[in-house]
Amino acid sequence: MKQKYTMQMINDNFQNRKRYNIPKAQLVLTDIPYNIGNDAYGSSPKWYKDGDNKNGESKLAGKQFFDTDKNFNLNEFFHFCSKLVKPEPKKTGDAGCMIVFCAFEQMFTLIEVAKKYGFKKYINLNFYKNYSPQVLKANMRIVGNTEYALLFYREKLPKFNNNGKMIMNSLSMPRDNTTEKIHPTQKPVEVLKDLIRLFTDEGDVVIDPCAGSGSTLLASNMINRNSYGFEIKKQFVSDFETKLSVNVQKNLF
Repeated sequence: MKQKYTMQMINDNFQNRKRYNIPKAQLVLTDIPYNIGNDAYGSSPKWYKDGDNKNGESKLAGKQFFDTDKNFNLNEFFHFCSKLVKPEPKKTGDAGCMIVFCAFEQMFTLIEVAKKYGFKKYINLNFYKNYSPQVLKANMRIVGNTEYALLFYREKLPKFNNNGKMIMNSLSMPRDNTTEKIHPTQKPVEVLKDLIRLFTDEGDVVIDPCAGSGSTLLASNMINRNSYGFEIKKQFVSDFETKLSVNVQKNLF
């Protein structure tokens, strides 16, 4: 019988972590709000009616994703992470870390704020797609196909499982045609699984403070990690429970 691993999606702000008795994480893996304001759908086909620029702009044109994004506080976020990423271990090769997906323009601010909370070192990560929704914009000739992230750690290098082999910091991000998409910035589950495998062992804890669709929790559970996520939007929590987590219970993945 397969061992059951925790997968808990919490409808609350991560600032309220103490009331939930969440264990320390080997890995914090999250996609923070990009704070790109009214151009949030600028790289999405949803900017246009039925996803076609010939039909003109949709009601989402010139709108931000969520009214809560502008209130996201980086200091509170890194304070949470400093408390929830497990303390530096004595032995090497076992330290915890963070992977934070972000906008390119946010990277330099994130690096500076992270230092204040003990995450003094980082590795930049780039994820390239073989597609770009920006091709729908007729006035563009160079289109974006890259997602950005930063791997943060304190002093000791984090746990790294790749059979002694190195990996490049530019990684492929193929489309996810299997998982139902319930969040506008939802990351492919297979990409998340690869990252979780690299930086954790089976039975380790993965936490997503900005869980969104809960795809990080789903990916963790699929490869036998314990996972916890915080999401303040009730609709995403509901959709996660009815459209994503139910698939794990039915062993559809």
